[in-house]
Amino acid sequence: MSGNGVKKVAELAAKAGKGIDWSGMAKLLVSEEARKEFATLRRAFDDVNHQLETKFSQEPQPIDWEYYRKGIGSKVVDMYKEAYESIEIPKYVDTVTPQYKPKFDALIVELKEAEEASLKESERIQKELAELQELKKKISTMTVDEYFEKHPELKQQFDDEIRNDNWGY
Repeated sequence: MSGNGVKKVAELAAKAGKGIDWSGMAKLLVSEEARKEFATLRRAFDDVNHQLETKFSQEPQPIDWEYYRKGIGSKVVDMYKEAYESIEIPKYVDTVTPQYKPKFDALIVELKEAEEASLKESERIQKELAELQELKKKISTMTVDEYFEKHPELKQQFDDEIRNDNWGY
């Protein structure tokens, strides 16, 4: 990768690190194991960013061929210089991204759908929990009629059992 290419990668990685809401993601974690894994991921991400910023932020120094000619001799240095300059670094052609981009995009869509379903389920559970908390407060003073008012399907079930002379034994 050329010096400019490496710089661009380092800059993009630094921008990506600043754009990630680490504390927001950390708040979503429930288990201790998830928190440990998340901390490991963040450390690894920070380490890679640090390496990109420090190792690849500088341009490579050009080779001082004259210095080596004085110490070694021009014949050997010229041979190495010729070999060095004849090296062709092939351009990287990305054939992987086009294969996996549609799969990744499909996973993102699936993830968003799962997130929506999870939020709806969470809402439903929160409502149910609120109802149970309310029931818990009122249970000691609640009459059967008040309970059946909230749960008419149970009243219907009990009435059917009594009508059919089915007393549960």
